Amino acid sequence: MAKAFYAVGFWIRETGQALDRLGSRLQGNYFFHEQISRHRTLMNIVDKAPYVHKEAFVAPSASLIGDVQVGQGSSIWYGCVLRGDANNVQIGSRTNIQDNSVVHVAKSNLSGKVFPTIIGNNVTVGHSAVLQGCTVEDEAFVGMGATLLDGVVVEKHGMVAAGALVRQNTRIPCGEVWGGNPAKFLRKLTDEEIAFISESAATYSTLAKEHAAENDKPLEQIDFEKVLRKKSAHEDDEHNSMLGVTREVPPELAPSSASPAQ
Repeated sequence: MAKAFYAVGFWIRETGQALDRLGSRLQGNYFFHEQISRHRTLMNIVDKAPYVHKEAFVAPSASLIGDVQVGQGSSIWYGCVLRGDANNVQIGSRTNIQDNSVVHVAKSNLSGKVFPTIIGNNVTVGHSAVLQGCTVEDEAFVGMGATLLDGVVVEKHGMVAAGALVRQNTRIPCGEVWGGNPAKFLRKLTDEEIAFISESAATYSTLAKEHAAENDKPLEQIDFEKVLRKKSAHEDDEHNSMLGVTREVPPELAPSSASPAQ
């Protein structure tokens, strides 16, 4: 029965869209104008093309531009921009670049050098981080909103605290936490924190598979699943009403009784 409702609904929608297009053309060719999004998740720069491993996840709203390589099991989340035009960007395996982060290289800097950005395996880069021309070794951690400038090296098991600004050519040794603006040594990592870095990478690798599966669904399947969820919710409501169970609804906000200050 659900499939029949879906088929009828699909036919009605298609008919409505066809009538809308016909009416627009009757009113004039320039009345009906469809805007097409120019966003491309993977974009070449001349002969430089991104490479993404078949088992990696790149969110549809992310942008990988030019010479960018993403390894097996890694994930590039929503709103990220990885730009490899003047040099290359390398992302290892099982590494996660979280939402709205920016990874790129500069065409020039004060030293006259152009550094690639190299991020190793099992690395976590937190939301809204900025990495430019730096190296982050295996199993390192970059906190949310951190900024790493040209020539920075974060050694294995190194950690950059959230919001830190790491100045050019700074090296963060293995097992140390750096934070602040400019970033300075804070303390040594504990064994539990070092273990957490690997756990974080594994968690995001698993989560990325769920997001990849959802993003791969065709629109017809997504619409059909919506119909099934609505039907299931309706049946649950009917069942609860038969049992005398009511669904709790949050009370509406009452208007303030306080009079405005004179």
